[in-house]
Amino acid sequence: MGEVPASRRILYLIGLRATGKTTIGRLLAEHLGVPFHDADVVLETRAGRSIRDIFAENGEVHFRELEAEVLCDLSGSGPAVIATGGGVVLREANREQMRATGKVVWLTADVDTMRVRMQTDLTTAARRPDLGGGGVAEIEELLRGRAPLYQACANLTIDTTGRSPDAVVKAILASC
Repeated sequence: MGEVPASRRILYLIGLRATGKTTIGRLLAEHLGVPFHDADVVLETRAGRSIRDIFAENGEVHFRELEAEVLCDLSGSGPAVIATGGGVVLREANREQMRATGKVVWLTADVDTMRVRMQTDLTTAARRPDLGGGGVAEIEELLRGRAPLYQACANLTIDTTGRSPDAVVKAILASC
């Protein structure tokens, strides 16, 4: 992180849905004494509707434009922990923005863990477009497409499978 001034350091959490970005992000921010931002929540608040509704009414391209705007705004907000949406890495400009303004941690989990987490997260069905509807095959397909982008963007990769949130936070802090 040598090129990022200490006063602007941001810790970005990237990865597919249900890898623990929000849970881990809250704990990290608390530990570091910096604000926590869930980019999807910020986007929904600004839009006045859920991501599911944005996708349904305006399509993915419009959603990705809103996502990029939120990322740009949050990137300029000073030190923070930011949990990004799972598809934020689809735009090269987003990947460059994160790398230029902070450290990027890719949270992973095995496919079965992600599927179970999605099924038990009551907010997923109401707020997010379908992802688990196609089951394990759909999750694997998304991961195949996005993994190279996550990898290209990440300074650090942490597997959350079978680990407590506190253990994941400790692993991130030990590597930062």
